[in-house]
Amino acid sequence: WPGKIVNPPKDLKKPRGKKCFFVKFFGTEDHAWIKVEQLKPYHAHKEEMIKINKGKRFQQAVDAVEEFLRKTKGKDQASSHNSSEEKNRRNSSEERGKQSAGEEKRKASLSEGKLKKGTGEGKKRVSSVSSERGSKSPLKRAQDQSPRKRGRPPKDEKDLTIPESSTVKRVMTGTVAGFKWPPSVSEPVKDSDPHFHHFLLSQTEKVRICSSRTVQLSFFFQETGSTSIQAADSTAVNGSITPTDKKIGFLGLGLMGSGIVSNLLKMGHTVTVWNRTAEKCDLFIQEGARLGRTPAEVVSTCDITFACVSDPKAAKDLVLGPSGVLQGIRPGKCYVDMSTVDADTVTELAQVIVSRGGRFLEAPVSGNQQLSNDGMLVILAAGDRGLYEDCSSCFQAMGKTSFFLGEVGNAAKMMLIVNMVQGSFMATIAEGLTLAQVTGQSQQTLLDILNQGQLASIFLDQKCQNILQGNFKPDFYLKYIQKDLRLAIALGDSVNHPTPMAAAANEVYKRAKALDQSDNDMSAVYRAYIH
Repeated sequence: WPGKIVNPPKDLKKPRGKKCFFVKFFGTEDHAWIKVEQLKPYHAHKEEMIKINKGKRFQQAVDAVEEFLRKTKGKDQASSHNSSEEKNRRNSSEERGKQSAGEEKRKASLSEGKLKKGTGEGKKRVSSVSSERGSKSPLKRAQDQSPRKRGRPPKDEKDLTIPESSTVKRVMTGTVAGFKWPPSVSEPVKDSDPHFHHFLLSQTEKVRICSSRTVQLSFFFQETGSTSIQAADSTAVNGSITPTDKKIGFLGLGLMGSGIVSNLLKMGHTVTVWNRTAEKCDLFIQEGARLGRTPAEVVSTCDITFACVSDPKAAKDLVLGPSGVLQGIRPGKCYVDMSTVDADTVTELAQVIVSRGGRFLEAPVSGNQQLSNDGMLVILAAGDRGLYEDCSSCFQAMGKTSFFLGEVGNAAKMMLIVNMVQGSFMATIAEGLTLAQVTGQSQQTLLDILNQGQLASIFLDQKCQNILQGNFKPDFYLKYIQKDLRLAIALGDSVNHPTPMAAAANEVYKRAKALDQSDNDMSAVYRAYIH
């Protein structure tokens, strides 16, 4: 992805490990620590990358690069013109001084002439070095430079520019979108050396540019191997991100799946998508994803395939149905089910996947559409621990944290318990608001009081606002929270544990479904109390 090296914020620490630069990306305003071996010269690869990448965002980023270069060139020319004028004024002043000087002045002029001669020789030497640099290959120049001490790039090494697709990806070690940048950060240094316009960073040492060209245009190439990273919005504080080199498949582009895929692509992963309604894939194809014709094809062509569908029946059909996941499973293929289902279903799926030599991980997510879009989900995983580690870059691109809970079935149980608490709480909120209304109390005042107390939360505020505004656009479908309550109650029954609160809430949601609220947000359970 096209970008430029900038100075990092003073309070942002450089990641440990390999040497890296802090890069600001054109077209996205994202920032990241990028390892030096992942930088490639922009001009040398520009045409090739433009042919490969057809996405609108990529082209907009390239346009931004070209505009940046035009402005930089204009500043450089103006700087050169001003420098020439200043030099002429100095020479003119010196000439007048010589003409009015006496014998002692002439001696001083003679001495000054010698000094100028020495300076001229120095300039010739500098020019010779510059020419020598220009004649070397980019990589050779980089290797000839002495390595710098680890840390921030030099002040005059501010801007290095960089370009995303399915083959050439933005490789990030820490998207930093939360910082405000001082105006001086991205301003080019004047009097830059054009020989350094195409320099290439060494794979073993950081280039020392001195006071030479600082506006360097490069491409990031995908790095092999995966490392633990933080979520898109949390990396500003918590760490770095490098996408895995494994090919990723994703099945199911609903409310949650769409946001997950968007963040996988944004973080530089290679993603192949499939959805039962094919039209939903179009947007992601434009953003660089590949299209799979069937679940079996996606699994067979990808290293790790994720799935996120609505319920146990959909999860089973996806795996066991015609052209399903199971038909694409071969030894070593990996399948990660992110659907919220019961433990029996996920155990059955794990058994059939493993029986074909595949690897299985369950990884349901806690959150809603907004959190999915923001890359701030909570992932609950269980099953193959090695596969969990292999998925680290994916999980932390889509979520703010992940938990590994042991053997298959544990994540499903935990997810149902979490959603049972959430669904019951939502029903209680709706019950309180309707009770306030029928007793002549202000619903807004009730919300204000709750927001000042121990129950204050984003969830409480958002759902109350939905109710007060009559806006039930789905962020978490009502039909799905009712499904989770039903499965949680069944989980309690399986171990003879009472769940009376969940059972009562479940009845209210069932009434809301009878009132045609299934495809509205869960906060529409409020309507079950007013009808």
